[in-house]
This record gives sequence, structure tokens and C-alpha cells, in this order.
Amino acid sequence: MLNILPLTFRRANITVDRIATGAPRAAVRAVQRQFRRVLVRDSTDLPQNHHFLAPSAVNRTQPPCFSWPALLRRGAQNLAINTLIAVVLWASSSRSHFDVQWVYSESIGLSIWLIIDCGRFVVDRKSPIGWPRGWRGLALVAFGIVLGCVLGTLIGDAYAHQQSWERIFASGQSAALMLLMSFAIGGVISYHYYVRGKSEFYQAELAAIQGQAAEAQLKLLQSQLEPHMLFNTLANLRMLIDTDPARAAQMLDRLIAFLRATLSASRATTHALSAEFERLRDYLELMTVRMGPRLQYSIELPDELALLPVPPLLLQPLVENSIKHGLEPSVSGGSIRVRAQRLSDTLVLTVSDTGAGLGDGPMPQPGFGLTQVRERLATAYGGAATLELFANAPIGTVARVTLPSTP
Repeated sequence: MLNILPLTFRRANITVDRIATGAPRAAVRAVQRQFRRVLVRDSTDLPQNHHFLAPSAVNRTQPPCFSWPALLRRGAQNLAINTLIAVVLWASSSRSHFDVQWVYSESIGLSIWLIIDCGRFVVDRKSPIGWPRGWRGLALVAFGIVLGCVLGTLIGDAYAHQQSWERIFASGQSAALMLLMSFAIGGVISYHYYVRGKSEFYQAELAAIQGQAAEAQLKLLQSQLEPHMLFNTLANLRMLIDTDPARAAQMLDRLIAFLRATLSASRATTHALSAEFERLRDYLELMTVRMGPRLQYSIELPDELALLPVPPLLLQPLVENSIKHGLEPSVSGGSIRVRAQRLSDTLVLTVSDTGAGLGDGPMPQPGFGLTQVRERLATAYGGAATLELFANAPIGTVARVTLPSTP
């Protein structure tokens, strides 16, 4: 939506001149028609499914890198598995000593694991799942099992001071049994790590996709909010032109300044809380031109909260509601107070007014502004953020937003 603001600025400047030369209504109507045309055009370009993704979103996950802590963790797991195998083999044979059986089991098992686990980062470095793709994965497992058996047996022979090759290959049955057991155990362990790596890859991909979907949802909601505020402001400007053209021109100047300040953050999903409060100050100054002394306001932002990130234009609909439903119906107007404070690990943002209030009847149905704020909070923070609306004392309304204060 705001990609047409530079053009709108030029037309708005022309509108100021037209107000001064006696063609006010036609000038404002021209600006309103321009916004409507762009809004209709942009709405047709927006995806029907809010969870749209850029083509690059699916491949955002980087291939896993070598990590010493992860290697040591997998080594400890293999050490425990090899010890269990040694216990089973020792219990089934009455002629072997446990320490000899344990050394053979650990030497063969750890050798197979190290060759496969370290080799997978060499054979296929670009694999996103951390495991060689296609035939290279099977070849690595077969190579690692055969070479690991040879190295592990040599280490065990050195410890036991014996030659086990003659005994192993004394008959084809014993050699086949050893290879079959090695391939079975090595294959099962390798498949376990392959499945876990693939699962971690898909979980990371899902997190990336959900992150982009949430970002797209926030941008869509923001693009709907911006023209809503502009239409309301232009409608107020149109009414003011007949009664006070000079103030209308001043109000339009304020609107141009507000839009220029907003344009820089229009493509971001978050900005600093200080920037949010600056935009509110610009908007309230804009409304002060129209309402005069009937609108008083104060803004309170502690320095330690200034850099906390929040969605752009989060509080503007709440301030607009306070003016439209609180101060405007009241003959004497009133005041608006915008305040930020931290309570434990929660950021609390309040917009309170001393206007007409909610009345004694049932709570009215939320309008466009409140609905937008609630949807944007749900998209950005899930269930961790809330919006509450209740009566102010002694008169008026309070809108309170709570969200996590951690960046």
C-alpha cells in the first residue's frame, strides 16, 4: 500500500495549493480517489492464502555443520551400545574374559561409528539432512562397517595378544556370522542417525516456513490497516475544509509529515517501541490540528523500554478509537494518555482516555481497529499477548496490550 506514497505526497502538496485557491472539496476527492484506486489494485495482488511463501523459503535451512559436542554425545551413545553388546556376547560364551570381549566390542563399534559419522561430512557436504544422499550413503555405511571391523579387530588382537583372523576365517560360517552381525548392528545404528537427521531437517524447514508465514500475515494485516487510517483522516480533512480551510491545510501538512515518517518502516514487521511512540505523537499532533483544545494528550515511555521491538502501528488503532468513540462524542473533548511499563517479563502498553466511555450497556462488538490489533498480536506472539478493553475511572476507556518484553 505505502509504495504509492511518494506519488501521493506530490498530489497532497498540489491539494494544499488547491485548498488555498478555492477548490478544496475537489482536491480532497482527488486524493481519496487515488487511494481507493491503489487500494483496489493492491488488494488484487495480495495472495488469497495468507500463508504464502517466497520461492526461496523452502530451502532456507542450511546444511548441518560438524559439531564437537554433538560428536561427543553420539560417541557416548555408541559407547553404551557397544558395552551392552559386549555383555551379551560375554554371557553367551564361557571361554572369554569380559575385559577382552569389551575391548573387541568397543574397538569394532567405535571404529565403524567414527568412519561413518565423520565420513558423512566429507562424502556429501551439501546434504541438508546431514547424511549422504542416494547410493553414497549406502556405500559409506558398507565401507565403514568393513574397515571398522578390520581396525577394531586389530586393536582387540593387540590388547588380547592373539591373532583372531585365523579363528574367524577358519570356516565360512564364522566369517559370515561376524560380517552379518556387524552389518546388522552398524546398519541399524546408521539408520537411526539417518532418520533423526532427516527429522531434524524437516523440523527446521517447518519452523522456517512458519516464520515466513507469520511474517507474511503481519505484513498483510499491516497493509490493511494503513489505508483504513488514511481514509478516516481524509474524511476528517474533508469535513474541516468547509469550516476552516487554513486549519485543513495545516492538517494536510501534518498528514504528509506523518506518512513520510511511516514510509521508512512500512516494510518491516517490527520496529523499536520508541519509533512506535514517535508515530503516535505525529498522529496525535495531526488530530490536535482538527480538534484543537478538545484534545489533550501525554506519552510516557521509559528509556529502558525504548528499544524493545513491537509490530508497526500497533497502538495507532487504539488511539484512533479513543478519539473517535471517546473524545469526539464528548462536547468538552478530553485527554488521551499513552503509557509503556514493564511488569516482570511482560511489556504493558495502555491507551486510556477521559472521553464518553463504554456506557452501562453490553460491550460493543469490536470494530476494524480492535480486530486488527488482536489478529496482529496473535500472529506475532501467539497466546503470549492479549488486548483488554475496560472502563476508566472516573470516566473514559482503557485499552491495555500485554506482550512479552524479551526481544
